[in-house]
Amino acid sequence: MILIVTLNPLLERRFLFNKILFGSVNHCNSDSIALGGKGLNVSRQLKILGVNSFNFFFSGGTNGKLFRELAKNSGLEFTHIQTKSETRHAAVIIAEKEKQVSAFFSQNPEVSEAEVDEFKSKLDKMIQNCEVVVFSGSSPCSAADSIIPFGIRLANKYDKISVCDTYGSHLNECIAASPTMLHNNFNEIKTSLKINLQTENDIRKFLSYCYDKDIKRTFLTNGDKEFYASNFDYHYKIQPIKISESDPTGCGDCFVAGLVYNWIRSEVFEETLKFSTALAGLNASRLSVAEVELSEIKNFIDQVQISSVGKKTKIIDDSPHEI
Repeated sequence: MILIVTLNPLLERRFLFNKILFGSVNHCNSDSIALGGKGLNVSRQLKILGVNSFNFFFSGGTNGKLFRELAKNSGLEFTHIQTKSETRHAAVIIAEKEKQVSAFFSQNPEVSEAEVDEFKSKLDKMIQNCEVVVFSGSSPCSAADSIIPFGIRLANKYDKISVCDTYGSHLNECIAASPTMLHNNFNEIKTSLKINLQTENDIRKFLSYCYDKDIKRTFLTNGDKEFYASNFDYHYKIQPIKISESDPTGCGDCFVAGLVYNWIRSEVFEETLKFSTALAGLNASRLSVAEVELSEIKNFIDQVQISSVGKKTKIIDDSPHEI
């Protein structure tokens, strides 16, 4: 089982316009309510790739009820911890002609210590029964900051694969807990850890730091620009696909979905990188989020360019030879 943990899910109210006139009254062409939050994006993209996952999140109030109904109607399996606070929500304004997406978020919910303890207790049991656990998205409040590091330590205790894709003040503790894989973008590292990744030396120094923390694979993405990754102590530079960008929302989540998809298929590191990078790029080319088909990805994989940086891998020819 693939377990996806989302501490701060989002109920999206999406409004679609042909064109927006700011400072004037605008009437949308259509509106809908959608599941948001990084973990739910990962889960939805995996489902489209043919991989089922199980979601675990906080939810509360009227928004939480709507969120759970949407998850059920989407065919996503889940369980939740009820909170007294409302699940956060956002208005997502889409201007088709301009290909612009703007989002306006409510305040994050406040989760109580009792609700955090209940979440941890249930998480312990769930991690024991999964193969891979993905911790995705932000923490809603300081009381919940300890959950992801706690979960990573549980995964290590039970010999499970953990993927950490979070940011904020708790990121240092998450790294110290040693997830199997870590994904962040450059800006998240800068704002969460106060580290600038301005030069290749800066980037490689951080990759080495993560390896010293026993993180097996680290991925530092940078939108549509070249980015870096490491597999143990080997470093790589990746050039994404060239594509017309519409909306980058969910690209990091699609990248993580690609990592998980290829891990369970036992793909080699380089092929995992190509697949995940192509998937993220294709997601950016459309207004829908985390809904990329497998057939589309295969057409773009070869456009991803990967080069090793620094220490080179050694290829050993172990094929049989005549004597």
